[in-house]
Amino acid sequence: MASRDDEMVVLKCIDRHDSSNPPNQQVIILSTTDVYTWRNYSSPIRQHTTILKVKAHRNRLIETSSYFHGLLGGNFRDPDVEVLVQWNQSTFLSLLASLFGSPLDITSENFLSIFEGALYFGMEMILSQCKMWLAKALSVTGIPLVQLSDLVSIWEFGSELVDYLRDLCTSYLARNFIWALSCPSFGDVPFDLLLSTIKHPHLTVDSEKQLCDHLLVWIAANKERCTEDLCITILRQIRVSLLPMWFAAGKNTYQSLSMCSNGSSCGALSLLNQPFTCLMDAQGDSDLLNFKIRLTEFTQRVDLAGCPQITPAILLLSMLPSSFSLEPLMRKKIVQLLINPESLRGNSFRVSCEQWSKLTFEAVHEIDISNCPMLHFENAVECFSKSFPSLRKLKAANHLRFRTRKLLQLLVDRCPLLCDIDLTVDVSPVIITHTSSIESSFGSISSPLPVLWPRPSPSNITKLTLDGLIDVNDFDLQNISDICVSLTYISLKGCISVSDAGISSLICSCLKLNSVVACDTCFGQQSILALYSLNACYDHHAAEPSRQNILQGSNLQMLHMGGCKGIDMTSFSKLLSQAYMLENLCLRDTEVVDDCLFNLCSSSLEVLDVSNTKVSAGAVAHVIGQNPGLKCLKARGCKNLLHQGSKTENKNLYFELGKLCKLDEISVGWGFSYFSLEDLKPAIAFLKAIEVGLGGSLGHNGLMWLPVTCPLLESVVLYFQVISDDLILNMLESLRHLKSLALCYCLGETSSLSFKVSMPNLRKLRLERVAPWIRNADLINLSQSCANLIELSLLGCRLLDSESLKIISRGWPGLISVHLELPMLRKLSLDICDAKDREFDIPELDYRHCLSHVKIARCKIRNVGASVHRETLVLMWDSKQLIRTLVKERV
Repeated sequence: MASRDDEMVVLKCIDRHDSSNPPNQQVIILSTTDVYTWRNYSSPIRQHTTILKVKAHRNRLIETSSYFHGLLGGNFRDPDVEVLVQWNQSTFLSLLASLFGSPLDITSENFLSIFEGALYFGMEMILSQCKMWLAKALSVTGIPLVQLSDLVSIWEFGSELVDYLRDLCTSYLARNFIWALSCPSFGDVPFDLLLSTIKHPHLTVDSEKQLCDHLLVWIAANKERCTEDLCITILRQIRVSLLPMWFAAGKNTYQSLSMCSNGSSCGALSLLNQPFTCLMDAQGDSDLLNFKIRLTEFTQRVDLAGCPQITPAILLLSMLPSSFSLEPLMRKKIVQLLINPESLRGNSFRVSCEQWSKLTFEAVHEIDISNCPMLHFENAVECFSKSFPSLRKLKAANHLRFRTRKLLQLLVDRCPLLCDIDLTVDVSPVIITHTSSIESSFGSISSPLPVLWPRPSPSNITKLTLDGLIDVNDFDLQNISDICVSLTYISLKGCISVSDAGISSLICSCLKLNSVVACDTCFGQQSILALYSLNACYDHHAAEPSRQNILQGSNLQMLHMGGCKGIDMTSFSKLLSQAYMLENLCLRDTEVVDDCLFNLCSSSLEVLDVSNTKVSAGAVAHVIGQNPGLKCLKARGCKNLLHQGSKTENKNLYFELGKLCKLDEISVGWGFSYFSLEDLKPAIAFLKAIEVGLGGSLGHNGLMWLPVTCPLLESVVLYFQVISDDLILNMLESLRHLKSLALCYCLGETSSLSFKVSMPNLRKLRLERVAPWIRNADLINLSQSCANLIELSLLGCRLLDSESLKIISRGWPGLISVHLELPMLRKLSLDICDAKDREFDIPELDYRHCLSHVKIARCKIRNVGASVHRETLVLMWDSKQLIRTLVKERV
């Protein structure tokens, strides 16, 4: 007789969900003495067509499982009697194998089944392994190890049996909330889990707008089971005073969410009118909490763009731990600062920042404070330097008053790790030929300083964007080259005050520069020679094979020179002949010729823009042939695409594209047809944007076929195409990802039936010279079909009048750009408070009623009557007042 330690029992495992007893079932007999061979039996077991019998050591089962301890711990001895176990066979086999020495492989998919089995059979050792695995998996930063659907299942199981599982899942989801928002199963997150996650102190989002956006998505996905009370409970967690005003206003279209949208509009406006006076009588600390930007130790990006109500006081408040607001004396000081933001200026802010900035957020590496006019730039930088020591990217578009050198030196001193700075200014309504008259609006951006600055220490700044800074000059470029010695990317788009000599000097000074964006500037011959000449001192025969020791031209990765004139094409061809690494090339509106494209030696090109140039189809086809990785081609306005050119064989441009490339975006015109679309078919399965201009004709078949071939289209722009109601309806019904639609100067009969389809994803709509039938009733229907527009352009709609503006304002309160022609309108007095950050293009505008607490970033006034003047009103915010500048141009 075997000793007690060697006694074996037979465990007969039948799947607990399989009640049938089919004939001829296969019986598999295993033994715990050889657990490493069990993997061979996993496949038939999963098919539930087997009976699993396992011979296991009795004592080992008793020692490691409370279930078997209770079952076998008595006088049970008979080895011929089988112990019936009803459980998932595969899971039970894994549990037994682990008890008898085989390593346990826990994954996101099998965790719950293993944990539940270990809990049922009382296997403490396996439970301990599961807990350690889950704790480790839920603490990993970066790509989550537990998928959202599995996380929900674990949370639901924990809600019923194990509380700590629920707490772990909630904390994990809060820390990784941005990741969860991108998951297709986000709408399946239970209400209780979502609510507890939003309330969790570790909730990590980029902005309050991002949180609000996705809560609305969740509500839409659960509208059948989500009551009004649940909606309000969820939306009350949003800090409505920190939403962009245009975004908050846009939520008025959600009837059940009016509480949220009205509160956010009023909250933002109250901060602009009388900041924080409501806190004087506040009784609880939750009032302060609602004005704090969400920052946690896991926050990587902070997005405050478009929030004019953000002040230095709010920044300072956000850097304080929540516990500070519980101290009466500290709370009183904070409230006084919030009520009187004028006290937070210059050195006084630095003292306050040093005294009260108690938290450091090491993970934050990117901040966007664009269009935050009340946020004093230097104060913001002081705050960032104390609380965001790892800051690497700063976007501050439309911050106007600064001196280039002083600003850059401040950033270098205070934020030493900063490497990417974007100081773009949007001046698109300003008539460039008369920029001198608006200098006062921008302040002294870059005027030479009387002091001689010492040469600064090298900075880490590698990317600098100065688009639209029309007062940046050559002196500023010299300062940039002194400070930004590691610069690899510079964007000067629209910087009309810099000269070709200034740009070329910058290129020669910044030896690491590999990306130059200089569209619509004086970039010219000297700059081309600067990019080219630095290679002259190197042995090209030795450099070409190894691609080493190649500077500037050969290392050039991006060159945008759209709209630049006065360039010698022979020199430019030589530059392209050594640009081995070129990936992005913009030559729109230049005098580029075929020879330049034939000399292009790069095989890494991803973006090519030759719009409105004279290049031929053969030259473009040549570039495509040696650049199979091309993702974006813009060739609208190129009449010579109808011809092959004289230096190439007869290649079909679109056949070459279809054969070699996988496109994300294409813009075409002359020579493009339905047959071209057929040739392109292999290349456009994943196309995101298409533009067809003058000279291109898709025809009825092409427009009907487009949504079938390109189902992922997000932007469609059509000029001079023949359209009809059925074509538009087919497009809108099929393209469910469509965000932008433009129909301009198109022919054919259309009516209001074209836009009866619901388009919740559409954000931009341009109907220019295609819908003369639009009346006010049609506008109302349109606002119901595409309720989420932020940009609207209606030209040639002769039946619209002053009442149309009221319909537009009510129907699309979230609009930030409006382009209208209202021939029936003589004069309009507009309350800017209703306009928010919008752009208006109307015959006349009486702006005498502008309120100081609201900003209009762009306001176009277009006279469509008999007058020969165009008036452009530019309203820019400077501290608390609107700076108004009226620029006139003869047309």
